[in-house]
Amino acid sequence: MTQPNLVPIPELYVSAESAQKLKVEAGNMPSWDLTPRQICDLELLMNGGFYPLKGFLTEADYNGVVDNMHLTTGDLWPMPITLDVSQEFADKLEPGEDIALRDQEGVILAILSVTDKWVPNKSLEAEKVFGADDLAHPAVNYLHNVAGPVYLGGPVTGIQQPTHYDFRGRRDTPNELRAHFRKLGWRKIVAFQTRNPLHRAHQELTFRAAREAEANLLIHPVVGMTKPGDVDHFTRVRCYEAVLDKYPAATTHLSLLNLAMRMAGPREAVWHGIIRRNHGLTHMIVGRDHAGPGKNSAGQDFYDPYAAQELFREHQDAIGIQMVDFKQMVYVQERAQYEPRDEVEDGATILDISGTELRRRLREGLEIPEWFSFPEVVTQLRRTSPPRNRQGFTVFFTGLSGSGKSTIANALMVKLMEMGGRPVTLLDGDVVRKHLSSELGFSKEHRDINIKRIGYVASEITKNGGIAICAPIAPYTATRRAVREMIEAGGAFIEVHVATSLEECERRDRKGLYKLAREGKIKEFTGISDPYEEPANPELRIQTEGYDVDHAAHQVLLKLEQMGLIGLE
Repeated sequence: MTQPNLVPIPELYVSAESAQKLKVEAGNMPSWDLTPRQICDLELLMNGGFYPLKGFLTEADYNGVVDNMHLTTGDLWPMPITLDVSQEFADKLEPGEDIALRDQEGVILAILSVTDKWVPNKSLEAEKVFGADDLAHPAVNYLHNVAGPVYLGGPVTGIQQPTHYDFRGRRDTPNELRAHFRKLGWRKIVAFQTRNPLHRAHQELTFRAAREAEANLLIHPVVGMTKPGDVDHFTRVRCYEAVLDKYPAATTHLSLLNLAMRMAGPREAVWHGIIRRNHGLTHMIVGRDHAGPGKNSAGQDFYDPYAAQELFREHQDAIGIQMVDFKQMVYVQERAQYEPRDEVEDGATILDISGTELRRRLREGLEIPEWFSFPEVVTQLRRTSPPRNRQGFTVFFTGLSGSGKSTIANALMVKLMEMGGRPVTLLDGDVVRKHLSSELGFSKEHRDINIKRIGYVASEITKNGGIAICAPIAPYTATRRAVREMIEAGGAFIEVHVATSLEECERRDRKGLYKLAREGKIKEFTGISDPYEEPANPELRIQTEGYDVDHAAHQVLLKLEQMGLIGLE
């Protein structure tokens, strides 16, 4: 039998000479600027990581994948790989046309020959692929609130791969990895899929997996897109490099995978297996709650912890690589070693630090024991996760017009500036409208753009260790969530709902805006002719009726102190 890692995988790129000609032709085609997720998908389509796909799914293939994880050819494929676009762009296109696919700098990466254009049933896609149409799932939220409403499908002609300026020596295409394995004479290789830093439990798990499979080890972390709130990939790769010498150099390799994860649990495990087969692997570790997104909106896990192993095992022959399944690894104090949880006898002392507890210890500058992680990894994590009282953060006030947001925000700004220690910036709604969004109106689309601009500026302030205070109305849950995810990538986000009643806001209305809205003279006015979606779980909810501004601002300070972001003298 031919070893899978000895045979090159088909790629979708044309020759360099043809690419130059196509680039000129593509300059006159309609063009679509790809999103970060679409760039990840396109790269793996072009380099063979998504083989047997030859492009973005047609409608028939999409329906088969959503319904039963199979393409019309009969091949197993569990994840919809579609080019979602805006309604405006889709309206200008008809099947049979070619479009240029560009990166965010405008560089043409590929040509898509559009064969299909359709409006998907996104709720059905969410139910089938992710198990529930629940916005608590990051991919379902992306599907409904970020992805475009129309899908395009058809074959892709690759012109050039996306450019990566970071860790270039660690990035391998499927065929580059296969060539590396051939050169070293590796015939059996087990992949370790990860989106987290490597701690001692992971090292023990990978050692055991390689021994069990009698295989070499590929540490193959995802550096494309993972779950919002994950450690950034720059920090993670520095962590991987810091512990690489803990592994035998002759039997271990580190390579980065530019994949946009969907956190789809069981289906994602099958998908990861196919991708690893294409990279020349023969085995893959599937652990507890593989690619799970956490809790659903009812506070329960989205997937059973071993559902991914079960689905992988069911389709193992079609995937084409063998699963090495592992249970949760725990540290047994009496024996000073890691063991599978289900093999530890009753009465033994099990030590464990959850991801939440690790983040708390980093945040509060507490000790992280050596039995849990390597000092080199902890050093890297502390570099990008300083104690909370030295991190940047954003206080995001939301509430109806006239609720008192701006007044409280101003008072909070003064109090924080009096305390000193970090620069404070107030991004008030009216000020931002004047300086950042003067061309925007008050339609839902324009209000969303305005809030996202505020969020972007606040995220930059937060990332660089400052304090941003925002006070827009921000009436829509999905937009506030997008802003939260943007900001939490670089620091803390504190949502403050100024919960003043509509009646009180109308009573206070000095500008007469509510009266004009009631008379129909102002269209799409929040609270009257347009909805205000109240935050379900803000960090703080403030009632302003019967309280003065100083009290309200002090409530925010107390919350910041409770979260460890400031210290009250």
